[in-house]
Amino acid sequence: MHPSPFSLTDTTSGIRLENITLQRGNTMVFQHLSLHLTQERIGLIGDNGAGKSSLFRLICGLDLPQSGTVIHPNGPHSVGMLFQNPDEQIIFPTVEEELALSLNHLKLTRAQAQTQVRDWLKSRGLADWASRAVGSLSQGQRQHVCWLALIIASHHTLLLDEPYSSLDLPNQGLLHRDIEQAKEQIIVSTHVLNHVRHFDRVIWLDKGKVRADGKGHVVCAAYEADVASRTA
Repeated sequence: MHPSPFSLTDTTSGIRLENITLQRGNTMVFQHLSLHLTQERIGLIGDNGAGKSSLFRLICGLDLPQSGTVIHPNGPHSVGMLFQNPDEQIIFPTVEEELALSLNHLKLTRAQAQTQVRDWLKSRGLADWASRAVGSLSQGQRQHVCWLALIIASHHTLLLDEPYSSLDLPNQGLLHRDIEQAKEQIIVSTHVLNHVRHFDRVIWLDKGKVRADGKGHVVCAAYEADVASRTA
């Protein structure tokens, strides 16, 4: 087992990846990758296989690098991740039980957690979701449950891996609004560039390397131009 790459002694703002090398089998995913993630909204773009999901797994501790360090100024447990497939994330059979899991750190009784979840859902106009069986929900609705579980937990940073992929247009709009209004730092990996084009920062990954890193509209335009030239 690799030693933990996390350091809790750094007090500067933002998650920092320093000289990260990650290899899976014969595949070099990242080599000497360094990033400092300080902006409130960051987009992550690139082709399939560019390393976007691997970067998220490193940040939240699901993968450990062969070398290098991931530094969380607020601790590794301050990061929450929304997976592409909600069925890989949901554990409990009902919505309120799933959301109550996100309140474990508050050391509430079961009744207190249930009350807090129901009141919170009611405040969002979703009171009737509390007792619903997760199995009765559509994939897009299950994705929304995963999003709700993240924001009720009050993490410092949220990693959203292709969050729009299973949502219809109305729910894409709702998620877009929630992201705009959320107080947490949010990093969005997506192929839907219009959802991150207005971000202060977008990182374009290409085969595990940073191809471009800057204002959203500039980096998205550069990526689109590259794709157009490759597919012409």
